[in-house]
Amino acid sequence: MRDVKKQVDKLKSNLLAIQSVLEDADRQQVKDKAVRDWLNKLKDVCYDLDDVLDEWSTAILRWKMEEAEENTRSRQKMRCSFLKSPCFCLNQVVPRRDIALKIKEVSEKVNDIAKERAMFGFELYRATDIRVTDELQRLTTTSFVDESSVIGRDGEKKNVVSKLLAESSQKARDVDVISLVGLGGIGKTTLAQLAFNDSEVTAHFEKKIWVCVSDPFDEVKIAKAILEQLEGSAPNLVELQSLLQRVSESIKGKRFLLVLDDVWTENHGQWEKLKPSLTGCARGSRILVTTRKDAVATMMGSTGHRINIKELSDEICRSIFNHVAFQERSKDERERLTDIGEKIASKCKGLPLAAKVLGGLMQFKRTREEWERVLSSELWELEHVERRLFPPLLLSYYDLPYVERRCFLYCAMFPKDYDMCKDELVKMWMAQGYLKETSGRDMEVVGEEYFQVLVARSFFQDFKKYGLENIRFKMHDIVHDFAQYMTKNECLTVDVNTLGGATVETSIERVRHLSMMLSEETSFPVSIHKAKGLRSLLIDTRDPSLGAALPDLFKQLTCIRSLDLSKSSIKEIPNEVGKLIHLRHLNLALCGELESLPETMCDLCNLQSLDVILCRSLKELPNAIGKLIKLRHLRIYRSGVDFIPKGIERLTCLRTLDRFTVCGGGENESKAANLRELKNLNHIGGSLTIRNLRGGKEDASDAAEAQLKNKKRLLCLILAFDGEKTELPEHEGSLIEALRPPPDLENLTIQGYGGLDLPNWMMTLTRLQELTLIDCTNVEVLPPLGRLPNLESLRLRSLKVRRLDAGFLGIEKVENASINEGEIARVTAFPKLKELYIFELEEVEEWDGIERRSVGEEDANTTSIISIMPQLRVLMIVKCPLLRALPDYVLAAPLRGLDIDSCPNLRKRYGKEEMGEDWQKISHIPNIDI
Repeated sequence: MRDVKKQVDKLKSNLLAIQSVLEDADRQQVKDKAVRDWLNKLKDVCYDLDDVLDEWSTAILRWKMEEAEENTRSRQKMRCSFLKSPCFCLNQVVPRRDIALKIKEVSEKVNDIAKERAMFGFELYRATDIRVTDELQRLTTTSFVDESSVIGRDGEKKNVVSKLLAESSQKARDVDVISLVGLGGIGKTTLAQLAFNDSEVTAHFEKKIWVCVSDPFDEVKIAKAILEQLEGSAPNLVELQSLLQRVSESIKGKRFLLVLDDVWTENHGQWEKLKPSLTGCARGSRILVTTRKDAVATMMGSTGHRINIKELSDEICRSIFNHVAFQERSKDERERLTDIGEKIASKCKGLPLAAKVLGGLMQFKRTREEWERVLSSELWELEHVERRLFPPLLLSYYDLPYVERRCFLYCAMFPKDYDMCKDELVKMWMAQGYLKETSGRDMEVVGEEYFQVLVARSFFQDFKKYGLENIRFKMHDIVHDFAQYMTKNECLTVDVNTLGGATVETSIERVRHLSMMLSEETSFPVSIHKAKGLRSLLIDTRDPSLGAALPDLFKQLTCIRSLDLSKSSIKEIPNEVGKLIHLRHLNLALCGELESLPETMCDLCNLQSLDVILCRSLKELPNAIGKLIKLRHLRIYRSGVDFIPKGIERLTCLRTLDRFTVCGGGENESKAANLRELKNLNHIGGSLTIRNLRGGKEDASDAAEAQLKNKKRLLCLILAFDGEKTELPEHEGSLIEALRPPPDLENLTIQGYGGLDLPNWMMTLTRLQELTLIDCTNVEVLPPLGRLPNLESLRLRSLKVRRLDAGFLGIEKVENASINEGEIARVTAFPKLKELYIFELEEVEEWDGIERRSVGEEDANTTSIISIMPQLRVLMIVKCPLLRALPDYVLAAPLRGLDIDSCPNLRKRYGKEEMGEDWQKISHIPNIDI
């Protein structure tokens, strides 16, 4: 067995070496078929290596866990010292022999492939190697453009021209920088050309200069290009200092327009070398930059002058396609092919380069059959498209570090137009081992950084944000085609239309990442069992037979690391899930009929993420969940889970625990975790809801032991005092005081609290942005919430409050404080509050204004200035029947919306139809609903 350990160490070394070769080989797969075949073998053995090594480390981990449990059960029992080493446990010899055989088999594969390496002359990746992108053709752009061939950019051109001609917003020495940002092939250069050649622009600037920058950013070359256009001849200077001195002299006092087309570098130092030479110009000079990268626009200082170039409409894409494809065709041909042409043009998805390339492809195809063949093909399968459309995307692709390229290509597993979730994608990357933890940086943080890099390169689009953390987005169809082209057989999407097709049948064995989009009528395909090396599986179906197919599926596909069965109609997860020893990510969200999870799931000691949100039929988690010691994300929000099992204290890797339900006794009491078990889970971040605080058995000492204040990453906390009512409000008061959150909390909700006073720690939350108080029916006096410096949203509902006064604003003590002679006391209550919602404060009568407080009045020696809610935009008041009037400071706030409902006194006073006496005080607000 010690020999096995030596072989494992050798395999680890081989794996690192192979990964380096893959990095070096990545560029050659684009053009060389022989290399591509070899590369496929290399990737296969790399996956095999990774699986065997993971199986080994998993076995070691399991044995250590079993030994620890055995030690716990029999601490008093004398044990032989050799049993302390997992290498000598006799009952582990058989599984170790199995792994040893696998190691031998994969070692032989490595040796065979190593012999082929010399034939292709691969070198290990070195940072000093020739840049990959140097081998890709970079087109040199000029300022000339055939305006008659440009369609659909009139609005953007007008916007760019207006920015070029506008008054300068910079200091006298600085030049305004305008950036056009977008995906390769979107039309940035064309738009810059249109603006550059506009007659008004030509008349406005004394000098116009066009420089194709590209990559690398060569300061000497750029300076020479600028001088050549300024002076009409190429300079004979070679030193950068001399060149920049001449540039500075040539533009001094002149109003110029400089276009820097296709900028890639994010190195601020390179731009800073060039920038000072451009500052002696006349006011109103402009620099227009085109780039694919947001970071470039930021680096060059175009904040406020950034224009994101959007896709063209389908109609305009059709026009561009038709202009090229039907050039010099007869009327009969046009009529015969127009209907197919429209469908082909729809593949462009707003990308003008794609419309031109596809139009060029169809120019010489005469028969309807040829056109239909193109229509039925994926873009990435068309050689003409590969040569003409993908090179700009290849440049962006190779600008990424290797690991970020892998993260990007992984997205090819999703269907086109798929609504991806950022956090879900990061967990899937994590499950594949793409994200490496470093000191001080979690894998999730690394994943977030990679995601932002891909966003900045325009690989993702159509962003939507739901709630605090749920960011959804899509990938442009052409970008998806490119990713599919680069991954070939590794990523596959199967749907009703492709199921059973020849491509699926022949390629399924080499697929590593698979999405199956099946209809309810489609029976589950057993051909998937051939995909023995599958690592990611997403099944989107409502087919009720899926549950019956899972046992065999789990037996066959044991390499899976990411499994998504969300939204399916399965009722249980079979015991065979325990065979998925490599599984890291399991998504069962929205499986509304799911009733149980097996105890064998707790054998998945590599599991990092388990998601059962909105599984309303699921009442319990597996009892031995504490064995999942690598679990980082446990999402159970709005599921039927009644309690967290004991042993959760062992899950010290947890980053997400979105709900903890305090057990209220009964049959689950012996199985349920106590609040105390949260003590050492200090990595928990994001949002946490603690439920059943009223009906649970925990007291203040249990709550204090949870030490929420040490959960520094926690941003949102919901304390729900639901359950059976207690007769002692003071019990809830001491309980909530013990649940003190970390000081950097941003969002707090207290619901159903029965105490008389809100917790003292509330006013220490200086980073708090949102505060919600609901059904705190014994609370009569609010703390001085106006002193929370970052509060942006406040919701009050069903409180016993009778008056909103100076104490609520937090200005009482300040007004009474001593002010030294000659000083000005400036006080702002609710300085950042933008939204205020007041619901069902049925006893509140007075909302004090400030007219009685001598505000702004001067005495002989001091001045007091009080500002209240200076940023309030939205005010909603519902079911406050006794409230008589709004205070002056609210009426003076910059409100954009005022909504009053079921408040008869306010309706009478401010209603337009009621001819209210104070209607004029609110009539200036744009959106009023009373």
